[in-house]
This record gives sequence, structure tokens and C-alpha cells, in this order.
Amino acid sequence: MSLYDDTVLVLKRYEGQPELRQAYLDHLSEHGDDGMWKACTAGHVTASALVVDPSRGRVLLTLHKKLRMWLQMGGHCEPGDASLAAAALREATEESGVPGLTLLAGGPVRLDRHPIPGPCTQHLDVQYAAVAPPDAVEAISDESLDLRWFAYDEVAGAADESVVRLMEATRARL
Repeated sequence: MSLYDDTVLVLKRYEGQPELRQAYLDHLSEHGDDGMWKACTAGHVTASALVVDPSRGRVLLTLHKKLRMWLQMGGHCEPGDASLAAAALREATEESGVPGLTLLAGGPVRLDRHPIPGPCTQHLDVQYAAVAPPDAVEAISDESLDLRWFAYDEVAGAADESVVRLMEATRARL
């Protein structure tokens, strides 16, 4: 199964945010496989994951190098990604440096469409949650200025509303 086909199935199974989910499906229908890749200037699907340590009530955020904002781990899909979930897990592992992450069961936690600086106009982000092992030790990547664990109640003071909504949805699923 192609990454495009997997993404369409994931979105069709996703039960939340019906209008936004349909907008993602319409985008993929209009742009086909191109709608998955960074080169699609009308927007493209991205995969992200909020790294969470439920036993300590905290999340790991990255200070994004270009945007200079505290965000969940994530980014562009790559041709070698077997599935959208695999892309989210790869991105979370690469950007957090934490081995042994596991995606929270049940598929994506949220969808978030946001504008980005050109030439592309938007990211159609499919957001998962990744549970860190109890002994997780983070390691900063080239894509980050910093990594930091935030207690659940600290996230709203550090990150934007999209991250807060993702954290709240993740906590509800835990």
C-alpha cells in the first residue's frame, strides 16, 4: 500500500473534526500523491507526534529552529515512510532523540491545518501521540534550538493553542 493510500484510509477512519477531515480528503483527491509531498505548493500532509510521559505528567516539546516556537515533534513525509503513523513515529524519534517511543493506540489524536511561509501555503498536519519509555532521555537534533519537558499545566504558558489542544486531546485518550 502506498503512503497516499494509507493516508486516505487513516483519514477515512478518523472520527473527529469532520469538516477538517473532509478538507484533507478533498485536498488529496484534488492533488493525488503530490498532496503528500513538500513540493506541493497548495499544501501537503505532514505527520507529527506529541511525546508524552504519562507517569510523570509531562510532554516533550522542541523549540523549532525556524519558527522559534515550542512545538510537538513532526514534519514532512518521506518516500521511505511505510505509513502515516510510521512517518509520525520517525519524526518524533529523530527530533526527540528518544528511542523506544510507541504511538498511542487508536490512530491520530487530532488534525491541525496551519499556514506556513511560502512557497507552500499550508501544512495539513495529522497529529499522533507517542508515549516515551520510563527511562527516556532526550537528545537535541539539528532541527531544534532546544528540547524541554513541560508539565501538563506549563504547556499553555509556553506553546500556542494548537499544541495545547493536542495535549488536551492526548490526555483525554490516555
